[in-house]
Parts: sequence; structure tokens; C-alpha cells
Amino acid sequence: MTSARDGTPGRRRRGRLPRRRALAGATALLFGATGAVVTLAPTAADASSHREAPLISSDPTVDNTDTYAFVSPDDPDSVTLVANWLPFQEPAGGPNFYPFATDAQYDINVDSNGDAKPDITYRWTFASTYQNQNTFLYNTGPVTSLDDPDLNFRQTYKLERIAGGKTTVLADKVPVAPSFVGDASMPDYLALRTASLKELPGGAKTFAGQADDPFFLDLRVFDLLYGGDLSEVGQDSLAGFNVNSVVLQVPKTELALKGDPARNPVIGVWSSTQRRSASIYGPTDGSGMRMSFGNWSQVSRLGSPLVNEVVVPIGQKDRFNASTPARDAQFLNFVTKPELPKLIEAIYKIPAPATPRNDLVAVYLTGVNKANLGVDLNAHALNADVDPAKIAPSEQLRLNMSIPPTAEPNRLGVLGGDTGGYPNGRRLGDDVVDISLQAVEGALLPNPPAAVTGLGDGVDGPDVRFRGWFPYVGLPTSGSS
Repeated sequence: MTSARDGTPGRRRRGRLPRRRALAGATALLFGATGAVVTLAPTAADASSHREAPLISSDPTVDNTDTYAFVSPDDPDSVTLVANWLPFQEPAGGPNFYPFATDAQYDINVDSNGDAKPDITYRWTFASTYQNQNTFLYNTGPVTSLDDPDLNFRQTYKLERIAGGKTTVLADKVPVAPSFVGDASMPDYLALRTASLKELPGGAKTFAGQADDPFFLDLRVFDLLYGGDLSEVGQDSLAGFNVNSVVLQVPKTELALKGDPARNPVIGVWSSTQRRSASIYGPTDGSGMRMSFGNWSQVSRLGSPLVNEVVVPIGQKDRFNASTPARDAQFLNFVTKPELPKLIEAIYKIPAPATPRNDLVAVYLTGVNKANLGVDLNAHALNADVDPAKIAPSEQLRLNMSIPPTAEPNRLGVLGGDTGGYPNGRRLGDDVVDISLQAVEGALLPNPPAAVTGLGDGVDGPDVRFRGWFPYVGLPTSGSS
């Protein structure tokens, strides 16, 4: 993990903010003479996840963009879990900027025994307040602390741990680091972020707030795979954009099966978001307020990167994001017979590997061990106390906690000889686009084509360096930029 500069990031934004898509997928019913509108949230059969799925693109506050899990580089007895939401945040996007939703549950799930069900869920829920509702300003003067009277809009959160049918409140009313309005409004943003960090009993730490988007890639992959001749590569499409992050650092003993990371070092991780199944909007000429009610419906899900973007076809994306890992057998065919290698073969004449792709099953659905790819890496079957009969193939981000942090990480992770990186968990600096392109073209198979080595999008790192200490994510871009 590379230490970041402490100053305010100030850089040119490359790429443009995509036009917001029209609201789609919701059902509206006129409610009697009151004129109230009921909006039904996507049900379990229709919900969605990150931006590339149709439904969630209209609900960015709960759009889960990336999930990370890695052994903490400065505290190797702990694991850091990161999940991001609300992509493509234009830093100067006032006056409301980018709060977490207050009618949603933001979860990070941990599976320690491989049965594709969460053994532990860490849940963040948020509350919002205004100090003065008679102004349009997010802040009414320079903000020098999180309790500064000039910080008009504020959020706090409650963090819960759900395990074994029991819910424990780990922290409550913890301040959220605000959106970085600009240098005049927040002259020392680093101080505001530092004040938002919370240490918990037992050695855990938590953070929630805005951060630079740590994902880096050239999104022109969708222009028929980089322009059809690799002329459209090398531009970080996410440079200058922010996200909302939650970061949790916990001792390995809190995550491992039976609390024993030595015997049971492998965990699976995914994040998810839930909304209430229905919302009521007041009638025309009413208050304009919205009420949410009903059961919780999952609307976003993310484990390994790029699965729902380029593995699952568009007709199944919303279903994937609404489903739980325990039901991932329904998507097996898209992993064993992926579309992407066929497209690359058609455009660049690199032969697509033969199917079925059991190597990709190992990467995405079971974890890697000697039984499938000849090396023990991150399969739940490596846990000594696991019941092999209960292990279920499922899409998760699997981490072997016994592999120590790498002193000099290789951005290609396992493909670069660095077993501390993706697909063994995911560090912030892992170049998952290049790794995934090479893996899908057969890099993990015997004797892959020579052209596979070196495949990538020409973007090898982020525009803002990651920090070498908790919460690791880079400072957000200032609205002044």
C-alpha cells in the first residue's frame, strides 16, 4: 500500500460525467383522491446492483461500485474491508452534494465456512440533519471541525454486527466525513476526515465518508473493446470523480471460522444494499416528502470486480444483483462459457480458450486450490474446520488471511507472482481490469497464447495515491478542482 500525499488533491478531471439516465423499472400507482404516488422498489426478482445493470443506474445512492478485502499492511493481524457506493461524483456537484441514503442498509457480508451464506454482516445505516433549513447552502462558512456550526448538513451512522441470529451495535451516532465542497469551505479537509475515524472496542476501526474513487480503468472498453484497434486506451475514465466509502478494519479472529485464523484462514466477502420495498410520495402541492415502508429488498450486490459488468449478460444483470450467493448456480453457464473471449477473438484474432472454463469457475465461484488450478490459494476448502459437504459454489471475493501483506505489491496480483493480491482478496491498487482481461483470455491455463501476456487498458494506477494507514482510501477531489 502506497502512502498518499496529505494535501488536497488538485488535478484535471479526465472524462465527463455520464448523463443521468431516466428513472426506469419502478412501478407507480395513483393513490385515491389524495393524489399520493406509491413507488414500488424492485422486488427480489427485479432488483439490481452497480451502474452497468439497468435498474440500479437510476438509484446511484445505493449503487455499489467496488468491494475490497485485504490484510492490513500496517496491522497484519487485522483485515480491512472496503465498500464504495454512489459513483461518478462530480466534486462541485452542489448544493446537495452526495449523502448516503437514510432509507437503506449498507452491508458488508463475510462467509467463513463456504456455504454461500453470511456468517457475519456488518451494517451501516445513516441519519441526516440540517442546522439551518432556511438556506440553500451545504455549509454557511468555512468548516474547521465536524461540529462546526457552519457545517449545515451533517450525517451520522450506526454500525451493527449481525452474527448467529444476534445483532450487536458496535457504534452509534458516528459522524460521516462530509463531501469536499471546496477549499474555501473546507480549508483542512484532512483534519475533517481524521476526526471522522472511530476506534471500536477490541481493536476495530470504522470510517464512512467521501473518498477518491480508487477504481481505475479506461471505460472506452465499451466502445467495441477500446475502439476496435486499441486506439482508445490509457485514459483513466474515473480520474477526478469521488465515491462514498465505508471502511472497516477488524482483527482476523473476528472473521475466521471458530475465531481461529490459523486453522481457518479463508473468508469470502461481498457487499450489498437493501431498500424498503415501497415508497410513498406526497400529492402535488403537498410537502414533497417521501415515506418508505415494507420489507427490505436487496437492490445492489458486489463481490469480485467486473463479474456483473462483463460476465453476466444484460438480461440477467438485475436478477444477479437481487440474488444471494447461495443461488449463484443459475449463473454458472455465463462463467463456463463467457462472452468476452469470443468478442476479443472476433476483433483482435486472439483465439478464445476452449470451454467449459473451469479456471474461471475457480477464480469466481470456488476459490483456487490444488484440486482445480494446482495451487492452494483461497478456496474455503483450505479451512481445517469446514464441512466440505456444505461448501457451495458462489460469487464472492475470497481472501486467504494467512498470506501476509506484500512489501512491494505487484499491480497484477497473483498473475504478477504476488499472492497477496487479486484474486486473493483485492487491494486498492490491484489492476483488476488487466488481471481480468488476461485471466479471461486463459492466463491461468497451460500454454496461453503469447498475446495474452501484456493485455490491458493502459491505465496502471489511480490518479490519487492511496494512503498507507487506515482508512487507506485517497482523499476526495475538492470541489475547487
